[in-house]
Amino acid sequence: MSQTTSPLAALLEPNSPIHRLAESFAANRHELYLVGGPVRDAALGRVSRDFDFATDASPETTHEIVKPLARSVWLQGARFGTVGAQIGDAHVEITTFRTERYEPESRHPDVSFASDIETDLSRRDFTVNAMAVRLPALEPVDPFGGMKDLSKRRLRTPLEPEASFRDDPLRMLRAFRFASQLDFKIDREALAAITELRKLIETVSAERIRDELTRLVVGPAPKRALGLADSTGLTDLFLPELGALKLEQDPVHRHKDVFHHTLAVVERTDPEERLRLAALLHDIGKPKTRRIGPEGVTFHHHEVVGADMAARRLRKLRYPNETVEAVRELIFLHHRFHTYRLGWTDSAVRRYVRDAGPLLRELNLLVRADCTTRDETKARRLALRMEELEARIAELAQQEELRKIRPELDGTQVMAYLGVEPGPLVGEAQRFLLDVRLDDGLIGEEAIYKRLDDWARDRGIEPAGRRVPPKPKKKK
Repeated sequence: MSQTTSPLAALLEPNSPIHRLAESFAANRHELYLVGGPVRDAALGRVSRDFDFATDASPETTHEIVKPLARSVWLQGARFGTVGAQIGDAHVEITTFRTERYEPESRHPDVSFASDIETDLSRRDFTVNAMAVRLPALEPVDPFGGMKDLSKRRLRTPLEPEASFRDDPLRMLRAFRFASQLDFKIDREALAAITELRKLIETVSAERIRDELTRLVVGPAPKRALGLADSTGLTDLFLPELGALKLEQDPVHRHKDVFHHTLAVVERTDPEERLRLAALLHDIGKPKTRRIGPEGVTFHHHEVVGADMAARRLRKLRYPNETVEAVRELIFLHHRFHTYRLGWTDSAVRRYVRDAGPLLRELNLLVRADCTTRDETKARRLALRMEELEARIAELAQQEELRKIRPELDGTQVMAYLGVEPGPLVGEAQRFLLDVRLDDGLIGEEAIYKRLDDWARDRGIEPAGRRVPPKPKKKK
């Protein structure tokens, strides 16, 4: 394990946090092993500041050893065998040798403590995470061939995959998460076991599924991982909208494969949670809105239907409300760009920017990624239209505060001019004035009062005609 020991040796320089920790366990006659992800990452040439350790010491003994070395210690996981600490600039978690098994719907494992490192490693998810390095001797422990699998970029379970996945069914989804994060292939036996046992994912809490799904979609290789997960039937059980995108082809008019298009869009976006989730779900309204007519396949208002479907799915997966609403709005707006085929008027730009609000950057990135056509002429035309839009946004932004557009008259001015009290009529007038602002920009006091006057008289309202100055803006 020479690939592993070289990066790790640097961590064990005299007086380094990890060296002091290792020496303290040795002085107390207890074993200490660096385990799992940090060992895997070191073998891949990556250095982490988060370290997982395994030990034969009890949680109480671990606490006593760690306490003099640490800036802080936390014991929330002590009943599961884990003591956490901040030692220098290193975040460490030290766990007593154990095996674990998840019961249905539980977010916490049933833990049994073990007597040796090999038993501890045998119950881990994949062989590349079932390697250890004994400290301070830097002695490698690799009883299940993790280094060989690492060199082959392969995900394989230490024991029989059926046993591993029954211990914790979330590992089935985690396989695809690691396939995305590390760009590894999944062992055939593991894939077969996932296909057979996939219904066990229904016993896993929504929160745990959510966390693995997020890590999967923001990984470097989500396209292949998601396609593979779908092929096992696993995603049908917690994200059925994805598989539903495999629409039958129009027998007369050719239409691109929505499923593979979606996977391509995900991988074309920046690896950000909200953006990738929006890319994953942006077309899920198409199956419900698909129609075949003389002009071919249409999906009218799929963005409206899809936005609501996405919000419902994300809520079931327990995503935070802020994430749900952001993804919903991105999907609702993602097709707006294509409605401006005749060019970007000032009014269109104002409405686009105002509706996007703080999501403008993400919306533009999603729109760009949504162009997966192989037709170079069409792709170039769409890219030019996006560049035109962004240029118009920049141009107008120098003239107006696009993100803060308000009606030219405030509520107090509207009430004074119409001679009415606060109520629904004032809101209607404000919405009318906002449309004027978006369509025509700032038109001046005389013109805007004339518009308000005409609007009121059309509704049978005789304006009082009193004009008052706007309320002064509050100083920051």
